Order: sequence, then structure tokens, then C-alpha cells
Amino acid sequence: MDTGRPLPQPTLASAGFWASGADGILRIAQCADCSKQMHPQSVLCPECRGRSISLQPVSGRAVVVGVTVNSQQWLAHFHPPYVIAIVALAEDQSVRLTTNIVGCEPGEVTVGTQVRVVFEQAAEDIWLPLFELDPEAIGEPGPLPEPDDYRAHLRPPASSDRFEERVAITGVGQSAIGRRLMVDPLSLTVDACLAAIENAGLTLDDIDGLSTYPGAMAGGMSEGGVMPVEQALRIHPTWVNGGGDLPGQNGSIIAAMLAVASGLCRHVLCFRTVWEASHSQLTRSGRWETSGGRAAGMLEFRHPFGAMSAANWIACQASHYFHRYGDAKHVLGAIAVNARDNASANPEAVYRDPITMDDYLGARVVSTPFGLYDCDVPVDGAVAVIVSAADTVADLPNKPVFVEAVGTQIMEHLSWDQGTLTHLPQSLGPSAHLWSRTDLRPADVDIALLYDGFTFNALSWLEALGFCEFGGAGDFIDEGRGIAVDGRLPLNPHGGQLSAGRTHGYGFFREAVLQLRGQAPGRQVADPHGAVVTAGGGVPSGAILLRAD
Repeated sequence: MDTGRPLPQPTLASAGFWASGADGILRIAQCADCSKQMHPQSVLCPECRGRSISLQPVSGRAVVVGVTVNSQQWLAHFHPPYVIAIVALAEDQSVRLTTNIVGCEPGEVTVGTQVRVVFEQAAEDIWLPLFELDPEAIGEPGPLPEPDDYRAHLRPPASSDRFEERVAITGVGQSAIGRRLMVDPLSLTVDACLAAIENAGLTLDDIDGLSTYPGAMAGGMSEGGVMPVEQALRIHPTWVNGGGDLPGQNGSIIAAMLAVASGLCRHVLCFRTVWEASHSQLTRSGRWETSGGRAAGMLEFRHPFGAMSAANWIACQASHYFHRYGDAKHVLGAIAVNARDNASANPEAVYRDPITMDDYLGARVVSTPFGLYDCDVPVDGAVAVIVSAADTVADLPNKPVFVEAVGTQIMEHLSWDQGTLTHLPQSLGPSAHLWSRTDLRPADVDIALLYDGFTFNALSWLEALGFCEFGGAGDFIDEGRGIAVDGRLPLNPHGGQLSAGRTHGYGFFREAVLQLRGQAPGRQVADPHGAVVTAGGGVPSGAILLRAD
């Protein structure tokens, strides 16, 4: 019965779903009051708010609405290539499962392929719903769901009083950034924090708040959060923040803005540290033991199907985008090539050697349509930012950067597979919310610092923010000319995470500050006044509009 797959950890809510396929029938949660179906099962109906929800049989037929062929060996006994797909149920296309398509060649599966369920027993209590080509619909594409009207959920400003006007960015700092530095991550954090404090013309005694993302997290994703940093710095803050449920990685900076604007703090030190590259090396060498066990949380419905990485999840949205809008992979390639061109002028970037479109297209495949150069670079490093009260900036040594607006609202279904299919999930809502908090418009932005964990992320943010229409990124990017440092909208002048290294959002924020100050030699955008910074996707995300004066 050992399939080599990671097993899901059934919860009190999901155990029935995983066990229900023993008789070969797919069952989905359904509200008894309004008949609304949902997946995963919730305790509250999203339509009528009813509480009477139970598993009910469905036909088991579905349409592929997102698909990727994974070529990366994530697991020792789960061998690529294999097809990961998001399928929409025939009964209700808003109800979807992440799954595998089996029993066919990978190239036979496209967006629109009609499929039917088959079950694989993975454990005594686990029956995994897989899908195969529907023999009654071979060659007949099924209907695809129309995009959700996410703008219908946009809330008007709660007040005319804008907290953004009461804060400023006064300091930024960065540690060494590199691959497998084998340095204590707390040391990297302290290096970045001290550099940011000095950059702001402050001392440790001036800092009265700490904010970070995601707090303590395993896997090389954190130095340990607020506790070890406070133990090292001993600043006795009046306010701290450290957690993952924020509007993106830069949500920790937005939280700091709110703390300062409320009067709780005067100067908040924000920090973000990663040491994934060293952690991966230590794990492979056996010097660091990882915890095992079944897949839980949001991974419960992904890992059993070999969807081990965000590369797999976001690739499904990319496949839907290309099917709907018809753009070619060259559009993603232009983003990757531009990132490397920009990084060549950034002495801090991890990868600085230029690449060509041929290099991009010839790179090994990770998870279609993503190849090696579509994916950002795991590194070790830390970045820190100082958020200060606006009335403190008169005598500081460096030019302050001001906050025009933030976008934080969740307007899309908060899910990797149940909501947005056309773009990176959670890029559309924060973008719309951002523009509702300012009179400025996309034409007023001089630099775009857009999260590029994958090339498709940056494309999604470009369109979500309104720099071009949906499906128009190819023309806007113009083979890289439109997003070059001297183009119509310079994109990630430092090289982004694709080439400068994955500092998880904070690197974009630091670059925006340097650019608006005129402190980015070799890659400086001419006379910038406004910069937009984004971070996140899939999970709650955020957008921030900064201005030089």
C-alpha cells in the first residue's frame, strides 16, 4: 500500500472526505439548507451561512482548469514526470480539487480536458481522488469557469483619515547575501538591523518596536522571530509583531506603520531573515534533521499529489492564463532575462552573468511552464527597514521616503485552487484596494518592485495593478524593452528575487527606498518620484505605494 506519496493528516473535518472513496464514489461537502457545495469542508456555508453541512456523492466528472507537468524530483519515491492539475467539478465549477491526472501521457492533458475520478488507496484510512481522461469526452474540451468579479468586494475607505500620512521610511539595511553562507542566521539579522539603524541616524535606544515575518518558522525561513532578536538587541520595545498571517511578507512593515501612526511607537525596526540555502545544504549532508509526518494545514490537499512547491501550484494558474489569453512563454522569458540584465549592474546580486532568451528556453524544466530561470534563488541573508513617525524626519542623515497608500484587502477566495485562476491568487484584491486609498494612478508610478518568486508572479502583479489590461502583459513588456531600467516602467532594477536572491519581499522594499533616494548607482532610474512594492500571493498579500516627497 506504500505509494511513495506523502499522506494527508485527516482532521476532524476532513477525515470523512479522505475515507469516502473506498466505494469508488467521490463525495463533496454540501450545505443542507441551500445545496451549495464546497471543498474543503467548512463549518459555515459561504452562501447562506448555514451550519448543516455533510458529504454528498457527486458524479466524479470534472474539467481541467489548470495543469502542470512536474519534472522536479521532490520526493525520493515519487518519480517525475507526473501531471498535477486543478479540476473543476461538473456540478459546480467553483468547487475544485488539486489532484493528479493518471493513465495517459502528460502531453495529453491541457486546460479544458474532461476527466473522471479514480481512487488510489494510500493508507487504511486514505483514498486519494485521482483523475483519468473521460473516455466519453476524448477530444471534446469542457467549459471553463469565468473569472470571479472580485471588485464587487472592494470596501470603501473606512475613514478619510489616512494613517499613511503619519509615517515615513527612514532607514534600510542589509546583511551579506549569498548562497550557502553557513552563518548563524541571527547574526545575519543583527547585521541588517544595525545597518538600518545607522542608516536612519538612530541608535538602539531610539527603537521602541520590533516587527517581522513570519516569526519563528522551520526550514531556513527565519532566525527564530522576535524572541532571539530582542534577546540580542535588548531594546525593551513597547510593541512587537511576528507572525505569518499578514498582508504578505511586507505586511510586517505595514503593521509597523499602523503601530507608529497610532502613537504606540516612534521608530519600529522591521526585519526579515532567510537561510534556506544553508539549511538545504545541512539537510542534504545529514547535519540537520527535518521533522516528518503527514501533510497538514494547507499542504493536506497538495502534498499527497506531489504538489510540493509553490512552483507547482502557481504553474497551474500560469497554464490557465496562457490558455485564456494566448501569450507565449517568451513573455515570461523576457521577465527572467530583464532580471539578469538588471542584476549585472548590482554588485550585491547573487547571479550577475547575463542570460539570453535561448539560455532561458533551453534551461531544465521544473514544472511546466516554469523552467530554472522562472524560479527565484534561495539564499542566506537579512534585510531590515525602519518605520518612523513622520514628525521625526527633519534631522535624519538620509532622505526619508513617504508612504502614499497600502493595499491589503482580501477580495479573492483565500485559496490556491478554489479562487483566482487567471493570475497569481491574491494579487488582484490588494492591487484594487491600493488604488482606492490614493488619488494617484498607475501612470504616476516610476518604478515597479513586484514580487517575482516566479516570473508569472511579476506578470500577474503588472496586470493586477493596472499597468496593462488583463492579457496585455506581452505587449507591455515588449520583449523586455518596456520593463528595462530605461523603459516605460522599470521592473525590479536590482534583479529581483530571480537574480538578486530570495529575501522574501524585503529586498524589493529596500530597493524602492534606495531608488527613491537616488542611491542605486549603476542601476538608478532617472528622477523617480513614485514606486510600488508588492509581496505575497496565494496567501494574504499586500501592495505599498511609496513616494519620494
